[in-house]
Amino acid sequence: MELFPSSWSDVFAVEAPLFELIVRGTILYFAIIAFMRLLPRIGGELAVMDFVFLLLIAEAAAHGMGEHQTVGDAILLIATLMVWNYLFNFLSFHIPFFEKLISGTRVQVVRDGRLLQRNMRREYLTEDELMAQLRRHGIEDVMEVKAAFIEGEGQIAVIPRKPQ
Repeated sequence: MELFPSSWSDVFAVEAPLFELIVRGTILYFAIIAFMRLLPRIGGELAVMDFVFLLLIAEAAAHGMGEHQTVGDAILLIATLMVWNYLFNFLSFHIPFFEKLISGTRVQVVRDGRLLQRNMRREYLTEDELMAQLRRHGIEDVMEVKAAFIEGEGQIAVIPRKPQ
């Protein structure tokens, strides 16, 4: 049993072809972004099932990137993903098209105290889930709501009616 590796350069060397690692990371980054964009929003909170789902995506992506043996391979892949993430954040800040592409648009689910059932169905938001979110905003009855929206990141924003 060895306590230290015989060659530290082997630990940090990049074994897989450099371009292959960059392409794998890039393809998986865009594929995961596209798949996550296609999924309906889940009310802004990370439920247990969502957490398990994200872990499975991470595991599948790790296998899709290849079975890497060195720290160098992993560092290069992480750097590739970070560059794409930074680039998307930069572009979404400066170009409205990218912001809409990344964040999505808000969807109204309550208008003047009435539930918009069609929009709720499209977002897979049940009445119980909506009422739980309204209670978190201190609202007991949907009639107290002027408007409520599922924002692009999944949070529910509530605009209460003005007191008479």
